[in-house]
Amino acid sequence: VQLQASGGGLVQAGGSLRISCARSGRTGTTYAMAWFRQGPGKEREFVAAISWTGGGTYYADSLKGRFTISRDNAKHTMYLQMNSLKPEDTAVYYCAAGVGWPIAQYDYWGQGTLVTVSS
Repeated sequence: VQLQASGGGLVQAGGSLRISCARSGRTGTTYAMAWFRQGPGKEREFVAAISWTGGGTYYADSLKGRFTISRDNAKHTMYLQMNSLKPEDTAVYYCAAGVGWPIAQYDYWGQGTLVTVSS
């Protein structure tokens, strides 16, 4: 399984951005997917996860209401819509895929896409 994150960039505080994660290889397997992020000088943290069907989602408590995770299995792509962005959201965002739900073993990781929020 290969994951390719894209869509990162520079955005002003209060703005919105949608990042994507395209999955290739073994597309027939029912993977849960997730977003993690790592800010400057910080450890990697969980952002959000979504089940294979998209019917199940959960978020880091601090991000509920601002971020929305979704997926389009026909396009083998997962998305993260980020609204009301804050400078502290600046990070490299990584996508991951794995089996199991709601507890998944994320064995596959993308290379990350950088999101920079200016104040």
